[in-house]
Amino acid sequence: MALTFPRRAGRRRRLRRFTRRDVAVLGLLLGIPVLLDIAIVWGPTLASIGLSFTAWDGIGDIHWVGLDNYKNLADNYPPFWPAVRHNVMWLLFLGLIATPFGLFLAVLIDRGVRFSRFYQSVLYMPVVLSLAIVGFMAQLILGTDQGVVNTILNNHDDPIDWLGNSHLNIWMMMIAASWRHVGYVMILYLAGLKSVDPQLKEAAAIDGANERQTFFRVVFPTMRPVNVIVGVITVIEALRAFDIVYAVNKGRNGLELLSVLITDNIIGEASRIGFGSAIAVVLLVVSLGFIVTFLVQELRGARDR
Repeated sequence: MALTFPRRAGRRRRLRRFTRRDVAVLGLLLGIPVLLDIAIVWGPTLASIGLSFTAWDGIGDIHWVGLDNYKNLADNYPPFWPAVRHNVMWLLFLGLIATPFGLFLAVLIDRGVRFSRFYQSVLYMPVVLSLAIVGFMAQLILGTDQGVVNTILNNHDDPIDWLGNSHLNIWMMMIAASWRHVGYVMILYLAGLKSVDPQLKEAAAIDGANERQTFFRVVFPTMRPVNVIVGVITVIEALRAFDIVYAVNKGRNGLELLSVLITDNIIGEASRIGFGSAIAVVLLVVSLGFIVTFLVQELRGARDR
């Protein structure tokens, strides 16, 4: 007796071949963004890396100098190490003070305090301002001539030079930049807190954990993706700070940053494009070091989960 097998209910779908029109559309949708990314981001990046090993004023011939730019940067360029120190201070201030304060505000608003919508709008409002505008506002508030702070303190005879004193101005600028950074961090953490499963909090409460233990042992680890995003944004904001200090005193007299040194050397009177590119490469390596570390940690955490 011959065995019969039931026929399959459905036939296998044939793979649809792409027509020339499909290939053209995909080429436009994918090719144009890739070309723009190469032309705007990776092209200048690779060019800066190549130019960092040369001496060029932007007009004459390009001369290969090897690692001389980096050696001169570390040994014979006095503003370099103060700028590195200021960038590290900027990073620590945003990472250890501004970012935790933004998280604290997000937790308060998430708990449903009165007028939370109003607080959320007011705290987020500085995010829409550029750091250059924040710098101009800092001049109006902290200036020696009719500045708001000195007027309140009634220091007309001997006003405090908040922006001219090299021991004070870097701190004033970090506080002004944090005013904008806190609102951004608050919104990101608010979104993360809304996505946490309430059952996790209930289970922690049943196990006897108080609110503080529930947050640090359950809620905060659950927001790992948000923590990574906030960490990357904090590093980027700290290392790319430029316009706020340039708006105050062109990044001098205690406000030196690596981004300011790059601008001064590439488009300044010296036109040392190779030397300025070396500073840009240093900033690029430091930025990638932090960002890659954050991303690797996130990928490991996702794999473990």
